[in-house]
Amino acid sequence: MAWIPGFVSAVRLLLLLILHFFAVLCRGSTIGVCYGRNADDLPTPDKVAQLVRLHNIKYSRIYDSNIQVLKAFANTGVELMIGVPNSDLLPFSQFQSNVDTWLKNSILPYYPATKITYITVGAEVTESSTNVSALVVPAMYNVLAALRKTGLHKKIKVSSTHSLGVLSRSFPPSAGAFNSSHASFLKPMLDFLAENRSPFMVDIYPYYAYRDSPNVSLDYALFESSSEVIDPNTGLIYTNMLDAQIDAIYFSLMALNFRTIKVMITETGWPSKGSTKEKAATPDNAQKYNNNLIRHVINNTGTPAKPGEVLDVYIFSLFNENRKPGLESERNWGLFYPDQTSVYSLDFTGRGVVDMTTQANITSSNGTWCIASSTASELDLQSALDWACGPGNVDCSAIQPSQPCYQPDTLLSHASYAFNSYYQQNGATDIACSFGGTGVKTNKNPGYDNCVYMTSGNSSAASNATATSTSTSSSVEHRISAWLPGCMLMIILLFR
Repeated sequence: MAWIPGFVSAVRLLLLLILHFFAVLCRGSTIGVCYGRNADDLPTPDKVAQLVRLHNIKYSRIYDSNIQVLKAFANTGVELMIGVPNSDLLPFSQFQSNVDTWLKNSILPYYPATKITYITVGAEVTESSTNVSALVVPAMYNVLAALRKTGLHKKIKVSSTHSLGVLSRSFPPSAGAFNSSHASFLKPMLDFLAENRSPFMVDIYPYYAYRDSPNVSLDYALFESSSEVIDPNTGLIYTNMLDAQIDAIYFSLMALNFRTIKVMITETGWPSKGSTKEKAATPDNAQKYNNNLIRHVINNTGTPAKPGEVLDVYIFSLFNENRKPGLESERNWGLFYPDQTSVYSLDFTGRGVVDMTTQANITSSNGTWCIASSTASELDLQSALDWACGPGNVDCSAIQPSQPCYQPDTLLSHASYAFNSYYQQNGATDIACSFGGTGVKTNKNPGYDNCVYMTSGNSSAASNATATSTSTSSSVEHRISAWLPGCMLMIILLFR
């Protein structure tokens, strides 16, 4: 039978729709990072956006709708969660016109160049010193109505964030229950979330559970426990605190007959420094928690009660925030210092063993690296780079396209890599970092992700980085091949 052109077009359209459905259906779990700004001397939003892209972070959360931040994240591809602060709940709940004006002036001019995907209305209102919980749901409905008027209600989801204190009980997980004192606030919110397919957003910190409870082991909180905790009611086995806390939320929702609402972790993390009483707040523990967290999430293992369930998690926070009150730990949740160097190494891919030699805050065997001066002219930098990669006999393959040090694709970054390689290969002397005045020494490792900056006696750094990059690619291909058949099977069953 001859194929009719119109029929062929229809088949092609159907295939495209199936592929789109496939992409949505098979989306894996994701890792994002919170971008709090309660600190002095933070980089400008433009530089923060560059930092986020440099580390291949695809999702970020901010706590307001700051215009400079929205502008900075335009055309970056980063999906942004923005917030309505608790201080704005009253005007947002009282008058629809207030929300319409906010959307028109603060959101629409920057969307869709800035990929806003969630709006959080209020943050941990049950922990607020002022009783604003009654304002949240009316404000959420007004935000949704404003989005609906502009046709964005299906592209931007509306929710609100909660602390784990919203539960009256979280152990065992199957006995999880919401605090009855919040019932008048939670029931209409959960109705809203279920009706609009929005997630229940919660901030979960196993660190606090360990710090405040003598019955929680450090290894259990850090995803490194060799022992198991068994829920006596369900027989489910837990090997880490986060899974147990997430499942407590799921069981709390199910107890109220909300079985379709997804859970999203909008904050979690571990402090790298604390007061004298906060012994577990160390860089080593923070690194362990966040690296183990990323691996756990990216592997799409779900939780014991929700195996294989997609889980979106945001790590708190991008920077240390020195203006926050409270114990010392409150000011030390950051992954980066204000100068954009790492507090500790973090493998955002979740697919490999972290090489501790790539840390931004360790020292090399001679304590220094050589990088390009940010004040040097482009002409001088280019001449010096050409010399280093030519007569200087530096192996510059790592800064070629698709190689680990190619991004960011800037003259300053490429020159820094080449300058340091020459410097380390030639005795790490002052003269070896001159480059006609365009080179400067630093005692902080400029390496990042898989881009390893050479140190004295480590001439194989670039080849190691390339091998790591190749290994990561193989891991990605393996994971795709692992879940592809399952997703295809689901599609076949749905279209039988």
